[in-house]
Amino acid sequence: MRLTFHGAAGGVTGSCHLLEANGRRILIDCGMFQGGQELDEENAADFGFDPGSVDLLLLTHAHLDHCGRIPLLVKRGFSGEIICTAATRDLTRLVLLDSAKLHEEEARRKRRHGERTEPLYDTMDVLDSLDRFGRIAIYGQTIDLGDGIVSRWHDAGHILGSASICLDITRKGMTRRILFSGDIGPAVRPLLNAPQPPSGADVVVMESTYGDRDHRSMESSVAEFLAVIRRTVARGGNVVIPTFALERAQELLFVLREGAGRGALPHGLQVFLDSPMAISATQIYRRHPGDLKPDLAALLAQGRDPFAVPELHYVEEAAESMALNAIRSGAVLIAGSGMCTGGRVRHHLRHNLGHADCSVIFVGFAARGTLARIIIDGARTVKLFGDEVPVRAQIHTINGFSAHAGKSDLIDWHSRTGNPEVTFLVHGEDEARSALAKSLTGTRVEQPVQHERHDL
Repeated sequence: MRLTFHGAAGGVTGSCHLLEANGRRILIDCGMFQGGQELDEENAADFGFDPGSVDLLLLTHAHLDHCGRIPLLVKRGFSGEIICTAATRDLTRLVLLDSAKLHEEEARRKRRHGERTEPLYDTMDVLDSLDRFGRIAIYGQTIDLGDGIVSRWHDAGHILGSASICLDITRKGMTRRILFSGDIGPAVRPLLNAPQPPSGADVVVMESTYGDRDHRSMESSVAEFLAVIRRTVARGGNVVIPTFALERAQELLFVLREGAGRGALPHGLQVFLDSPMAISATQIYRRHPGDLKPDLAALLAQGRDPFAVPELHYVEEAAESMALNAIRSGAVLIAGSGMCTGGRVRHHLRHNLGHADCSVIFVGFAARGTLARIIIDGARTVKLFGDEVPVRAQIHTINGFSAHAGKSDLIDWHSRTGNPEVTFLVHGEDEARSALAKSLTGTRVEQPVQHERHDL
């Protein structure tokens, strides 16, 4: 058996791990590198393996940094089967079609400026890749992958449909269990159940995004979130919330609904969900109540919408989004992207960052090099659409909303996998995974770098 790391090895994006066992080549995730323009070349570069030689792709979840290069993989020769949960399949379709649109728009923009370029992949490439999706994984059930390899999928509690994937590999009467964590969610979340890892793993490949720190409790995070909105509205400003379209947007809608219901928000507060992808993702969440907490599934069964905030406006058309720039006070503007690398939120930042009465609330991880991280780190001005925009708005970072487990939850998750011989830490910046490595006991810890190969 051999394991090679072709992404998220020394960083938090681009997850892509290749397992070779019993004559089979199985890819776990195929994500996009995110963080800055300099990563465009990395996304277009060689995968580090021949896509045509890969038999199967097992997809842990639908975030772009885990699924975003699948169309390119197919374009370059992959013709195998893609297996994931039903919710992941639905969300991945949404994410990849949106990604293709952005690549096409960026290529057109560059051509207008005289550059000869083609998109990394286009809509037809995405449609071709969607044809590769086959069997549907169900939590707790096994799928026979052939040649003595059996997979079992476990709820990772990260986003809707996210899974940790356990592979039992049998050869000459001996079985080895390899567990790929995917992204692990916190133990306590408003929408999703707690992660449920299997035990008895011999080898664990584990994310380490927040391996160096814990988050604030969800209860105190919600209290601060609602308090910031109240204070901002009281002083006559807007609240801009850069958010990820999957999970975070739905979680915020639920929190706002609950807050409004108990009188913790100003009466008549206008909330704008300015993200076509987040709007569509919310519809997908409603279609998969079985993946939500039982009480939310019960609400949906009763015909009650857990995402229905009073005075909520869905903003789908670009013209509607542009009209929001005229609103100077009393609005909550939720828009993508969460790291401010693109999308409509950059326009809202351009029109609100310079006003001291406004607030920007970051509620998720911001990778190095992203606009979100630059603002969080205290920049006094940022460049948006060619202009230098002063940062006068109040900046708030509330990491308790993170869809990633904090250090204590990561250690607890690992402790429930058994006593693995070796643990590979991936999907984390070096400081975070080094800190987590020192906290894991009863296992040998490896911190692989890009394209590093390990014989198991």
